Amino acid sequence: MARGANDDGLILAALGSGSKGNATYVGDGRTGVLIDCGLSTRQIRRRMAAVGLAEAPIDAVLVTHEHGDHVAAAAILARDHRRRTGRALPFYMTAGTRGALPARVVPEAVETVPAGASFEIGSLVVGCVPVPHDTADPVAWWVESAGRRAGVITDLGRPTSVVRALLGTLHACVLEFNHDLDMLLGGPYTWPLKQRVRSSHGHLSNEQAAGLLAETLHPGLRHVLLGHLSEENNRPEVALVAAARVVEEAGAAGEVRLGLAPQREPAAPVRVGA
Repeated sequence: MARGANDDGLILAALGSGSKGNATYVGDGRTGVLIDCGLSTRQIRRRMAAVGLAEAPIDAVLVTHEHGDHVAAAAILARDHRRRTGRALPFYMTAGTRGALPARVVPEAVETVPAGASFEIGSLVVGCVPVPHDTADPVAWWVESAGRRAGVITDLGRPTSVVRALLGTLHACVLEFNHDLDMLLGGPYTWPLKQRVRSSHGHLSNEQAAGLLAETLHPGLRHVLLGHLSEENNRPEVALVAAARVVEEAGAAGEVRLGLAPQREPAAPVRVGA
């Protein structure tokens, strides 16, 4: 449990999720972090304001991996934070991710951590676990305050025991439902790109994500936002049907709230606990 956490609950706000940019805000009112910064700094600020988080603190950025749709704004966001606060904004990532960052996006203050690490940032405890993706050293991040935990699990080609264990501890999450396999195979992507997406180091299909959810659904899980949906190879209603079937079959339809983490606008924040 984080030291000094308040009792206002943990807020998770998916600001944008998809191949055109990813960023999720998680905070408890005292401390806040961004998981990824693949949207522009202007968009991050605008979308936070749109969901009532204009004054919410950003105390760190947790980077999942080096792809531009997850880290493109890092250098500019760091400069913007320095201008606003006079302080450096720490960016936490694995050493592999740091080594693979394009020079133009490297922020002022980078802290490297090993996959599997956990540590405190203000009133929050944060941690990361390794995921299988075609990058240097990718991770999924979780954030905890007063025993409530939220996480972002996207950009992975297959479920793993480590990912299953993490999902079994979360009260709210963004979970990848990237593609419908039939849409992917019949869609406009080149064959090499289709193979990459469906590989064990690519992205989760609706079927894989639903299976992962079915294996790990537990009484504490209250909010699941379906994220990183492909605009070419998926449809929100198709992904939601796959997730809803799992929840209904588990008899948890009145307990687990399903939603979307859209690409082009922020999702309404979800709050865990109070």
